[in-house]
Amino acid sequence: MKHLNITVKGKVQGVFYRKATKAVADQLGVRGFVLNEPNGDVYIEAEADNTFLDMFLDWCNEGPQDAEVNAVESHEGELKNYRNFEVVKRRL
Repeated sequence: MKHLNITVKGKVQGVFYRKATKAVADQLGVRGFVLNEPNGDVYIEAEADNTFLDMFLDWCNEGPQDAEVNAVESHEGELKNYRNFEVVKRRL
């Protein structure tokens, strides 16, 4: 099990990025949360096995149909043992 802090940059707000992220996370069994940042980025904390996190990161680089992802930054963090994946308004 691994924890990633992920920042997605580009046209990623107003394109259902958070909703689509939750759907993909639920399909892959990824736990954590996603939120919109005031600067226009999307921030994600994700926890899962390496294989599922790799698949999740691949999806983050694409995003939903109307998104235009310019960059995805991720770094490993401390496990927080989230129980599910949520769309939130501010950092937990």
